[in-house]
Amino acid sequence: MRTEELVHWTEAGQARSARWRSENGAPPPKRVTIADDRMKADVAYRLACEGTAILWRGDFHNARQLLQAMSRRLDRPRRRRRPGASEVPSPAQAFHLHRMAQAQRARTLGMLLVPLDSGYGVPLRRSPDVRQACLEAYGPADEPSLVSLRELLGLVGAHEWRRKGVEVPALGDRIHPHYGVFSPVRGEYVDLVARAPLPSAPAPAFDIGTGTGVLAAVLARRGVARVVATDADPRALGCARENLDRLGLADRVELVRADLFPPGRARLVVCNPPWIPARATTSIERAVYDHDGRMLRGFVEGLADHLEPGGEGWLVLSDIAEHLGLRSRAELMAAFTTAGLTPVDRLDIRPRHPKVSDSTDPLHAARAAETTSLWRLAAT
Repeated sequence: MRTEELVHWTEAGQARSARWRSENGAPPPKRVTIADDRMKADVAYRLACEGTAILWRGDFHNARQLLQAMSRRLDRPRRRRRPGASEVPSPAQAFHLHRMAQAQRARTLGMLLVPLDSGYGVPLRRSPDVRQACLEAYGPADEPSLVSLRELLGLVGAHEWRRKGVEVPALGDRIHPHYGVFSPVRGEYVDLVARAPLPSAPAPAFDIGTGTGVLAAVLARRGVARVVATDADPRALGCARENLDRLGLADRVELVRADLFPPGRARLVVCNPPWIPARATTSIERAVYDHDGRMLRGFVEGLADHLEPGGEGWLVLSDIAEHLGLRSRAELMAAFTTAGLTPVDRLDIRPRHPKVSDSTDPLHAARAAETTSLWRLAAT
């Protein structure tokens, strides 16, 4: 065990330590205080803001209520003077301020900790059974540990998504996402792949960054005889394998661990990269944020070398980065030209998720204007 994976604290006059668990890579807290049902929300909130972690020894349900109370304090509107015209942030500035606020919120709420025993049981009164949820995210248990209550609740929610699955109308079936693998809850991008005209003799097809395997499954259901689906994340490949087995498509889809392209060429190469060029702070965010546009750039620059003559590349991409001022349409088109690619068609669809109509969302203007497109690209 590495020293940096331990949390150290003093309790009942004795020095103690336990393994620290954090899926988003947060460092173990340096200061820890013990608390139970007597702790007031204002005190907990002040301690968390100051960087002191709170190790809970009381009732589990009361810990959840305390976390909700801390969240409400974070969400209280702050009185600000009305900005002048020159002080109104640009879309890009608004986005970065939003990300900073999200990070601060995560740090503060992550300061409420709960213990896990060596079998992932929570030794608190009225605690739920979280053993399977922890096993799916962390792997086999081996020793007692500490985890933020916020992360633990996220694990439980992910376990429910995995158990129930997500209905995908384009498949006429359900996809079961694993923890840390992006769920296809925004079905419009799947609909684009389901209705785009297939090139002649589309096998083999490549699905780059398959995630849950949903796009590979759609292609197989559309009659593509052989799909090679890649992902760099072993967790995603395991998720895709389970979904394809469940759908009865495992014999038509080959899963390959690769950073972008597998060896060889294909008649059809499909990629749905993260849409926003920004740094991800958690594993699940890597499906949304693409630092410096690395995956998008890698796909565009390498596509021509992996297309068979007459083949097509399908790039599924939202224009939300353009509305946020993080990437321009001209930059995207220039990248196509530089890579020797020509757009032969573009299919568009508007998003259907609830945030489109949520005027309180800091990014509402960009979300309301967003369009998701499937670019059909050919090598020049």
